[in-house]
Amino acid sequence: MKKEIENSKLRGARVLVVEDQYLIADDLRRMLTACGVEVLGPIGRLDAARAIAAAERIDAALLDIDLKGAPVYPLVEDLRQRSVPYAYLSGYCREMVPADFAAGTHLEKPIQANALAAALQGLLMGASA
Repeated sequence: MKKEIENSKLRGARVLVVEDQYLIADDLRRMLTACGVEVLGPIGRLDAARAIAAAERIDAALLDIDLKGAPVYPLVEDLRQRSVPYAYLSGYCREMVPADFAAGTHLEKPIQANALAAALQGLLMGASA
């Protein structure tokens, strides 16, 4: 990974990655690890992601919207209750997200490492893309 994606503000952050496509999940894990992030997951099933979210300290979450046909929105509700910032990382355009869940950060796949690091930094600092 390129040195410019390293960012001390990301180092040690615990980020839940919820993605059901193995290659994308592995790329996300590698990009985040290169930034010093502690990756929780990647997790490809909604029930498993909700269990991790309930049991672990999470600083932020990156969420695929569709997990093998199951929408991620129940997990979003869990994260909102705990005030955990999250971003959708999806092939879906923002307009396809139901209005109750459309606010916040929406990143389109595929994402480059620098853009991912910048978006995650924004999440951790309370900004929205």
